[in-house]
Amino acid sequence: MDVMEFFQQSTGRWRSQRTTHHLAFRRAEAGESEIQVEALPADHPKIVEICQLHQVDPARAIGGAFVSWKGAMGWDRDDDNHEGSTVFALIPDAEQPRQGTLLRERGYAEIVPVAGQYHMDDENALVLTTEYETMSSVERFWFPNPSLRMRTSTVKRFGGFTTATFCTEFRVADATDTSSASEQTPKTAETKYFSFLGW
Repeated sequence: MDVMEFFQQSTGRWRSQRTTHHLAFRRAEAGESEIQVEALPADHPKIVEICQLHQVDPARAIGGAFVSWKGAMGWDRDDDNHEGSTVFALIPDAEQPRQGTLLRERGYAEIVPVAGQYHMDDENALVLTTEYETMSSVERFWFPNPSLRMRTSTVKRFGGFTTATFCTEFRVADATDTSSASEQTPKTAETKYFSFLGW
């Protein structure tokens, strides 16, 4: 599987259940979200736009994805809002196409345009590494089967604060279902949504 095939397999609507461990506080926080993923071809206007935002030649892109989400975590206050969307563009290395640069409209740990590094590992999992001004993150995604995706992520802030997250994501609709994720209602009233990682 190459990286674009990974995004194509991710297309559809997903329900994500996550646990985030706040290591400094030795406490865990649960959450849930609805995520909509759409794979985009290299010539899609959104891919061209994100390349231009990062001052990268759009001709180097092989495609990407548009992701929208609605969610929250257990510790959220009433005014917390975990809803939005982002665009990814994939810029592979010329000599090693299973790795390259992933351009994001917004990052996971900081809501700013950011460029991270990706590679497909030996188990066909997608690994993303992103350096921000004040922190760094490492994320890994893989498919145990086509309707189940797993994700782990760690965020390290330069002051020493670290969080680690594990997500289980279930496909609830494939690419042919165009229903909006925001139209869905969680089945558990006490568990709120949480925003996807900007993907």
